[in-house]
Amino acid sequence: MAEIRTITTDDLRQMRDREGLILQGCGGDPQEWVDGFNELLTKAGILLDGSKFEAASVFQYDGLTNLLFAFDGVKLDMGRLAAWRLQTYEQFGGTWLPDYVPNRLGGFIREQEPAHPKMNLVGHDGNIFGILGRASRLLKAAGQQEQADEMFRRVTSSGSYEEALRIVSDYVDTELSGQTPPLKSHHYNKKGTPAHER
Repeated sequence: MAEIRTITTDDLRQMRDREGLILQGCGGDPQEWVDGFNELLTKAGILLDGSKFEAASVFQYDGLTNLLFAFDGVKLDMGRLAAWRLQTYEQFGGTWLPDYVPNRLGGFIREQEPAHPKMNLVGHDGNIFGILGRASRLLKAAGQQEQADEMFRRVTSSGSYEEALRIVSDYVDTELSGQTPPLKSHHYNKKGTPAHER
């Protein structure tokens, strides 16, 4: 007997690094589907060396009962499986897991973003480059080099001191994080201080 578990579409959206084949419209007993699928693929020379699917996942979507056959631990002739999937698409609606999730479910759920380091803006003299440098060091120390680089690019192409502060506050937790104050129009000069404070 195969291990058959029921999953949700949210479970599917978290299988970013998994490979598998989804059969659509699998009404009736899931065990019979698994047995029949194993038999079909064995006869077609797709399942190799006595390998077979020992598990499958059932989920509901768009009024259909669907089965996911993950490729973990199964020895397959992938070229033959790809050809079989195309030849039998009208019958089984076979779709690769990495294609099904983006096309039907809106994409895979991204891994949780890393926590933002905390930084106080109070006490700085208004020099955006000093603030940017401190925020960059905090991000790099937290292992977030990509975020530090992205923040630097956004800040250096921003148009005002307030906008730059809000960008920094997207990456590190400051007094402004989560706030959206109205944009003021003054710009900062080459020293990094707001022009109205010169």
